[in-house]
Amino acid sequence: MNRALTFIFVTVLIDAIGFGVVIPVFPQLIMRLSGQSLAHAAEVSGWIAFLYASVQFVMGPVIGGLSDRFGRRPVLLASLAAFAADYVVMAFAPTLWWLVAARVVAGITGATFPTAYAYIADVTPPEKRGANFGVIGMAFGFGFIIGPALGGFVARFGNEVPFLVSAGLAVANLIYGLIVLPESLPPERRRAFEWRRANPVGALLRLKSAHPVVLMLAATVFVWTLSYQSLYSIWSYHGQLRYGWNPEQVGWSLAAVGVTGAFVQGFLGRKLIPRFGQRRIIALGIASAVAGYSCYALADVGWLVYVGIAVSACQGLVFPCLQGLMSAEMAASEQGELQGAVSSIQSLSTIIGPPLMTTVFARFSADDAAIYAPGAPFMVSLVFVGLTALLFLRAHAGRRMVPAE
Repeated sequence: MNRALTFIFVTVLIDAIGFGVVIPVFPQLIMRLSGQSLAHAAEVSGWIAFLYASVQFVMGPVIGGLSDRFGRRPVLLASLAAFAADYVVMAFAPTLWWLVAARVVAGITGATFPTAYAYIADVTPPEKRGANFGVIGMAFGFGFIIGPALGGFVARFGNEVPFLVSAGLAVANLIYGLIVLPESLPPERRRAFEWRRANPVGALLRLKSAHPVVLMLAATVFVWTLSYQSLYSIWSYHGQLRYGWNPEQVGWSLAAVGVTGAFVQGFLGRKLIPRFGQRRIIALGIASAVAGYSCYALADVGWLVYVGIAVSACQGLVFPCLQGLMSAEMAASEQGELQGAVSSIQSLSTIIGPPLMTTVFARFSADDAAIYAPGAPFMVSLVFVGLTALLFLRAHAGRRMVPAE
C-alpha cells in the first residue's frame, strides 16, 4: 500500500472505529430517550436513519461537487469535525429530538466515505481502482473489529461513554488529517462548482449522459445497498431479542464481521480481482450474500450467526468492484461528482431500507405477531440480492466499457 493509500486507510479506519463503538449501545440510548420497548426502539432508529439518509441524499452531490472544486482534504476534515460534535451531542442528548438534530447535522457533512473513494480514484489508475477501493472496505472491516468490541466493553462504565470515545477518535482523526493528510486533487484537475450538477437529479442525469451502462450499474448499486440495510438496521436488535445477547456480545459479533471483511477486502480481494476480473467477483459476492442472508434468517441459535458471517464474507467485494467499473468511465475531474452521485444513491437506499427493515422486524417480532419471525428482514434482503443479480446481468449484457480488469 503506497503512502497516499495509507493516509486514507488510517482516516477511514479511525472513523469506522468511532462508528462501530456506538452500535452496541444505540438501542439502549433510544429506549432511554423514548421510554419504549426494544421493538419500538428499532422502529425509531429506522426513522432516524431515514432522516439522516434523506439529508445525505440531497447533500451528497453538493459535497462531491465541492470536493471537485476545492479538493478532497478540506471536505474530509470538515466531515470529521462535524462527526465529533455529533457524537458529543448524542452522548448528552436530553430528549429524542436532540438526537434527531445531531443526526441531521451529521448527514449534511457526512462525506468521509464518498470523498475517500474520490481520493483513491485521484491516485489510482483505472485498472487498479476496483482492488484499491477495497482498501476502504478493509479499513471499515478493521474498524468493525475494534469498534464494536471496544463499544461493548466501555458501555460497562455508562451508556454515554461509547459516544464520548467516538468523539475523541473523531477529534484524533481530525488532528491526524490536519498534520499529515495530503491533497490528492491538484488545482489543474479541478472543475468549477455548478448547482445544476450539485443535486441528486442532475448527478444521476450526468451518469446517464456519461454512458447508459453507468446508469444501469448505478441502479445495481442502489438495489445492492438496499439488500444490506437489514444488517445495519436490525443487527443489534435482532441479536438481543432472538439470542438474548447483551451489548458486549453484539460487539463481538460485529467484530467477527470486521475480521472477515478486513481479510476479504484487504487481502483476498486484492488477489482475486486482478486475477478473475471485477465482473466474476461480483457474481461470487452475490452468491456469498445469498448464503449469508439465508443463514441469518433461519438461525435459531447464536453460534449459527457466525457461520453466516463466514459464508457471506465475499459479498464485501461487490461494492468496490461496481465502483471500479463506474469509475473507469468517468474523467479525473468528475470523480468527486461520481462519488457524490453514488453517495446519493446509497442515501436513497438508506431512506427506504431502514424504515422498511425495522418495520418488518417490529411486526414479525411483536408479542402479538401473527407469524413470529424475527429473521424476516433477512428474507427481504434475499429478494433485493436477487434483483441485484438481474440488474447486473442486464448491465453486463449491454456493456461497452473500457476493460478495467
